[in-house]
Amino acid sequence: MSEAKAPEESIAEQLNLKDGDYVQEFGYDDDVDARLREQIEEAIGAELFDEDAQEVVDAVVLWWRDGDGDLVDELVDVQTTLDDGGVVWLLTPKAGRDDHVSPADIQEAASTAGLHVTSAARVSSDWSVSRLAPKRNF
Repeated sequence: MSEAKAPEESIAEQLNLKDGDYVQEFGYDDDVDARLREQIEEAIGAELFDEDAQEVVDAVVLWWRDGDGDLVDELVDVQTTLDDGGVVWLLTPKAGRDDHVSPADIQEAASTAGLHVTSAARVSSDWSVSRLAPKRNF
């Protein structure tokens, strides 16, 4: 059974993170999944960069709640330090929880911000996780 993997392996595999990756975090607050943050830091072997960092990063972790503002604007902003081929991991409260963001709202905001939803990860009991990647122009 594939479910028998260690949690850290599951996190790293599902979020496609590896030792040495640079990951920037936005939207941190006291309601975030602390264990998930620890597992991400274990997977990359470093602390997450905060919102003010200017380094080019391989991935962005964005904690977002209904009422945090304009999701389109935030998705545009978080891409400024994202390297080519990098992804945004959008974490929103799961359905039925306070400040839940609907999948339709995520899809619409991502599209407007030049991203598309490519997959989801099951790595948190309280947060839904969507992988947003830049649209490819052919």
